[in-house]
Amino acid sequence: MRASFLAFIADDGLLFRPGPVSGKKWWTERPERPGLLSWEPVYADVSRAGDIGYTTGPWEFRPGGPADKPVGHGQFMTIWGKQPGGAWKFLLDIGTSNPAPAGLPPSLTFSSDFRKNTDKDKLNVNTAKVRDELLRLERDFAAASAKDTAAAFDAEAADDIRLMRDGHFPFVGKDAMRKALAAERGTLTWEPAQAVAARSGELGYTYGTYELRRAASASAVERGHYVRIWKKKSGGGKKSDERWKVVLDLLNPLPPPSAN
Repeated sequence: MRASFLAFIADDGLLFRPGPVSGKKWWTERPERPGLLSWEPVYADVSRAGDIGYTTGPWEFRPGGPADKPVGHGQFMTIWGKQPGGAWKFLLDIGTSNPAPAGLPPSLTFSSDFRKNTDKDKLNVNTAKVRDELLRLERDFAAASAKDTAAAFDAEAADDIRLMRDGHFPFVGKDAMRKALAAERGTLTWEPAQAVAARSGELGYTYGTYELRRAASASAVERGHYVRIWKKKSGGGKKSDERWKVVLDLLNPLPPPSAN
């Protein structure tokens, strides 16, 4: 695991342990550990510029190697960036846990609205401007969520959103998202820390800290880190109708505080 992560992580790649840390530093300071961590992508998308993409799917961990039974299951989400030399390295890696799956994972699929590089002269946008736009959007989204989380997500989520929550399999689509948010029965707020955008300006991601206050009790508060992927979606088939929508939303809760 150590060797493979070090081989494929970008120099500025992040892991969440539990907060964002330098992945290269974290793995360099740790010895190789036994066990087999395996995973399989079931969904992927990439920017029009071909510089940023992401994959997600199930993972499992076998403590002694391939012969052992899995002791952990979950979903990973990895964001990839093309490096100056042309190799792909991951920029961010995070995941959730879930019960053991009942069957085989679904086949790999790709975004239904993947768009080819048709406007090559328009692929190099001002990414700093797009990052600022995403951060403003994040803060407006958080303010709306503080008033009504379900309504805020309903307004900003893409029809094919993937909602990833610890302890659950992914909720795919707006109907599944609505049921998941209703079951959470809480108010979700967050503070973005960083935004990254593709050179083509239609795909980006943000991450930061969040707080989820359960409706049943004011003292029932969950805190952690979130990662959110945004993509410009077309409402009527015209590029002028495109607006940012959330295509993936993942919460990574902090461990509960010690009783001592």
